[in-house]
Amino acid sequence: MRLILATIQPTKLATVRAALEQIGVHSLTVCDAQGYARQRGQTARFRGNEYRIDLLRKLTIEIGVEEDQIEQVIETIGLAARTGHEGQIGDGKIFILPVTMAMDIGAAS
Repeated sequence: MRLILATIQPTKLATVRAALEQIGVHSLTVCDAQGYARQRGQTARFRGNEYRIDLLRKLTIEIGVEEDQIEQVIETIGLAARTGHEGQIGDGKIFILPVTMAMDIGAAS
């Protein structure tokens, strides 16, 4: 089993979720996140004042998948989360981590 962590733009959540449901992924966790990479934040204006936003809002999706699902899930997220052309800065990042054990908290044993 693997844990897929996908950091995406908040505006792409509905699209990504719908695409994942189409391929049979019906369980995921969504966490609010803030960060920056190459885009290094942005400048905003509020009531005539300019200020810098160093950490941009993102969402991180956590999905536990079996080995045979990894490629399809990664491809689905990548296509659904894309906001522009391939290589667009700020669209997100996908990490794949090994899972040594998973346990359902509600299970009796």
